[in-house]
Amino acid sequence: MNRRDFLKASAQVGMGLGLSGLASAADPEPAPIFPAKKRKFYAWTGNDKKASDAKVKEKYRALKAHGLTGVMLGGGIDDREFAAVREAGLELHTWMWTTNRADQWIRDHHPDWYQVSRSGKSCFDQPPYVDYYRWISPVIPGVQDYLSERVDELAKHEAVTGVHLDYVRYPDVILPRALWEKYHLDQTDELADYDFCYSKHTRDAFKKVSGRDPLEIEHPDQDQEWLHFRYDSVTKLVKRLAKTAHGRGKVITAAVFPTPSQARKICRQDWDKWPLDGACPMIYHSFYNEPVSWIGDCVRENIHAASFPIYAGLYMPAFQNPSEFREGLKTVFHRGGAGVSLFGGVGDEYWKVFEEEIA
Repeated sequence: MNRRDFLKASAQVGMGLGLSGLASAADPEPAPIFPAKKRKFYAWTGNDKKASDAKVKEKYRALKAHGLTGVMLGGGIDDREFAAVREAGLELHTWMWTTNRADQWIRDHHPDWYQVSRSGKSCFDQPPYVDYYRWISPVIPGVQDYLSERVDELAKHEAVTGVHLDYVRYPDVILPRALWEKYHLDQTDELADYDFCYSKHTRDAFKKVSGRDPLEIEHPDQDQEWLHFRYDSVTKLVKRLAKTAHGRGKVITAAVFPTPSQARKICRQDWDKWPLDGACPMIYHSFYNEPVSWIGDCVRENIHAASFPIYAGLYMPAFQNPSEFREGLKTVFHRGGAGVSLFGGVGDEYWKVFEEEIA
């Protein structure tokens, strides 16, 4: 199963739920309204090597015409695609997978970099959930160097506005609730097969600072020192990558889990502590069996927790009709979001709503 199918399946599980209205303006701690003229709007997208030059240019001109500020573009360096984005007048943020890497060079030279579960399964040959979950450990200095080099390669390109980090975390120790049935799991408690990382590298690093072996911790899900060691390992990596991007005069953003509190619990991601220029929390409400109004609740928590702009990540297949999409946009803006980033296909009626709401 590839990433798009994985996301599609999780959204479908959460469809058909009742929706509530927008959050009340009488919130006890209302978020400040982000100035409409300063909002920015993005879309996650990929390159299409089979498309003609004309089609590629047409794609980005259309996105600009709809009102987007820029794109989070996956696929690595592609001069044709980069030129088309720039010609259209869009910001170009190169979309990079971070600690989830199946790079052939790593597989050939450093299988020891891959994370190991508490049950002893390596992401090198026994990835959790789906085959593309090939996670490397942020604790390892060689991993930090390797990823910093990848950021530098992207950031030094003259067409690039910034680097956009994705999968910058540990594997999901707890999946979104809508996926439990799909994988025949009950993740009320953390399961050993999905709790990472217990590789020799990581265990030795933790022993050095704590004097303890994480494999000997009786309740690892409750051990604050072990939890924070993993939070901090990702944060230190992001600080290194941010320094690299900023050294090239480029911004750095990240796709993160819906809120900092959820991210810490689900994937050891303490993202409100990161030195980002903006974050795109993936507030995919259907993944969590939540109504559209939940998007605004997440935005509110995020802007109170973080010191950088919050661009709410919206999963387009989760909106059953244009009216729901309108509700999603309204609640983002009502709760103080700096903008949105869209993932998935956007139909003509949805673009019409988008244009009306950002006007």
